[in-house]
Amino acid sequence: MPLRTTHGRTDDGDRSVDRSVDLQAAIDRTGYYPEVVSDSVGASVAGEQVVSFFVHHEPTFDRDEVRRHLSVLVLTPSRLIIVHTDEHAGDDLLPEPYTSTSSEAIRLSAVTSVVVTRMVTSPAKAKCPTPPAEAVITLGWGGVSRVDLEPAGCEDPQCDADHGYTGVLASDDFSLRVSAAADGTDAVDRLLSFAAQLSARTHAGA
Repeated sequence: MPLRTTHGRTDDGDRSVDRSVDLQAAIDRTGYYPEVVSDSVGASVAGEQVVSFFVHHEPTFDRDEVRRHLSVLVLTPSRLIIVHTDEHAGDDLLPEPYTSTSSEAIRLSAVTSVVVTRMVTSPAKAKCPTPPAEAVITLGWGGVSRVDLEPAGCEDPQCDADHGYTGVLASDDFSLRVSAAADGTDAVDRLLSFAAQLSARTHAGA
């Protein structure tokens, strides 16, 4: 089922173009079960305007086999949608090869952090801004929290008292890394563009 468009409807009052057609074309270009992926993405978008999106196709090696993964990030006027599709070999319950797709829709008002990391090579040699070689986006909305603990101490180097533990509680719900070497420079640029639009929408308190 192709993605449903809003036919020019602007749910949030702006006049930005609905990019559902571009999103469908990007899914089709991956060649990774496009009907399965677009059906799940379309059901999650539910006819809302597509403001921005990012599609990431990542093959991984499992012994002698290649397993593929596809992540689709969609920004609508009210939500951040993340759809992830994996392929699997047959097992006891499903003898034939199959895909599994999970989707999550997060209210923009619930997004607590948009962390963007850019890696630029040989920065001292650059005479003008150099395109990032890699980019990482880490999103948090309170669904998953990570606790990093370490023994607490004091300023006295001779002190051997037990000061308990200290730690950091961080939100780390979703992370995606893209490199120019593996995915192309355009992919890095598109991820950064998506991150900028998502950050702007969450900053505006959408």
